[in-house]
Amino acid sequence: MKIIEAGVELVDDFDAAAIMKKIERAGRVCYKSEGNITCDSAEKFIRGIIKRGHESVIEHATVSFKIICDRGVTHELVRHRIASFSQESTRFCDYTAGKFGGELTFIKPCFWNDDDENFKLWKETMALVEKNYLALRANGARPEEARSILPNSLKTEIFVTMNLREWRHFLKLRTAKAAHPQMREVALKIYSILAEKLPAVFDDIQP
Repeated sequence: MKIIEAGVELVDDFDAAAIMKKIERAGRVCYKSEGNITCDSAEKFIRGIIKRGHESVIEHATVSFKIICDRGVTHELVRHRIASFSQESTRFCDYTAGKFGGELTFIKPCFWNDDDENFKLWKETMALVEKNYLALRANGARPEEARSILPNSLKTEIFVTMNLREWRHFLKLRTAKAAHPQMREVALKIYSILAEKLPAVFDDIQP
């Protein structure tokens, strides 16, 4: 049994300046103000349209992340629209196979310390799940059958693409204190990347 922490990976290290220029070019069509484009006009323009709520303009750019989290988080994540998702399948992935090391991987709950009694109970439960999953497979159960005992804590990988407007919507909801702690853990990691690379689009969210 492996226990790991949630993580995110920016799939394409995009050219932030090029995205900003594209958004400005698209937005200025609305006002026929293309003549006002300069080498450094994009940031002010984009901050202005976001402040005015004209966020449809930022839908012209998309960003993709590979997110490693537990399946409980993905149940919430895939409720977001508009977005594209490609997720690791417990039906077609055989965790007894060599590429998985013949063991299950679980995401450590971010709300319990290692010495917490609840964490110890959780860890014992995950060990039992792994033992019984492997036993089911040894008894001839197919992966799509054995998966019926797999918990929310099972590690999964999901490839997520959203346009910038939808990422803003996602981050406003999922970085809030009322969000589920494990979803918020993932959202804050995404926010830190996007706010650094595209501050004009994201730094007003302020988790």
